Amino acid sequence: MALEIERKFLLRSDAWQQNVSRSVRIRQGYLNQARQCSVRVRSAEGRGWLNIKSATIGAQRHEYEYEIPFADAEEMLDKLCLRPLIEKVRHFVKYGDHTWEIDVFEGDNQGLMVAEIELNDPAETFDRPAWIGQEVTDDPRYYNTCLVRHPYKDWSLPSHG
Repeated sequence: MALEIERKFLLRSDAWQQNVSRSVRIRQGYLNQARQCSVRVRSAEGRGWLNIKSATIGAQRHEYEYEIPFADAEEMLDKLCLRPLIEKVRHFVKYGDHTWEIDVFEGDNQGLMVAEIELNDPAETFDRPAWIGQEVTDDPRYYNTCLVRHPYKDWSLPSHG
């Protein structure tokens, strides 16, 4: 069984930008709105993936991911996925023993930036860079599957780290 342990944070500043090692433009969409799990299609850098993730809110969730042909991913995104699509640029920033993924959203979620860190254990300690703000791991609004139903542009009082 595949298990993902991930924590999400808002950003306090843009100081992370000076340490970006690489960036990837991502398009992703959801094929369902089930309570048990999300089924996501993603394309990035000429590759495609199908991802199934439990709908549990919190740091630990079941996750399964499979590479699929890029053309299939693009067709599913264009023809089958719920709207709006999630469009973002993911920046990779090494800090301490971990690589942070900073998602800078575009489209209907423009203005939202979220930092994620994947851990090996829910109790694992990690160095927190000064640019990390409030933790939002347990706030469902910041999950991509929720951003499809309630895009950031529609939030009345956006939170800032």
